[in-house]
Amino acid sequence: MSDTIADEKFVELNYKVIDNKTGDVLVTVDYPIGYVHGVNDVMSEDVTKELYGKKVGDTIEVPVDTSKLYGERDESLVFTDRIENVPEEYRELGMTITMENDKGEPRNFIVTRFDDKTLTIDGNNPLCGREVTFVLEVLTIRDATEEEIDLGGPVGADPDLNEILERAK
Repeated sequence: MSDTIADEKFVELNYKVIDNKTGDVLVTVDYPIGYVHGVNDVMSEDVTKELYGKKVGDTIEVPVDTSKLYGERDESLVFTDRIENVPEEYRELGMTITMENDKGEPRNFIVTRFDDKTLTIDGNNPLCGREVTFVLEVLTIRDATEEEIDLGGPVGADPDLNEILERAK
């Protein structure tokens, strides 16, 4: 039954993330995400469970608790400064700025607002504090190679849904 999702099957998906309150699409992928089912934890357990037994062309909708993925929204990670204190190259809505804390750990901040007087950046994940639904479409299912099983995904790639969501704007 290589035409249904099961452990050690290579699967490719397209997905989007929808805000439950507004219906807006918050995230879409530019390229399919590939992983080995049951081997790679690229997606939450809730999503993985829903994908078992699905076939190419199937679409699933899974509500996701973003507080489990990213924690609660932390207002101490939101900063506003006078625009003249911010280099011009950062004065763009959606721009990601990487900064380090006092321990040298990097954190991404996204420019969420600016005008002629101030600029605001937010270090919370853009999905933090939202009620969202992941809509996933199954594109490919096949037997994974031994190398793909060892890697948890396609050879030469490192699929990480959380990394993709970190870049969401």
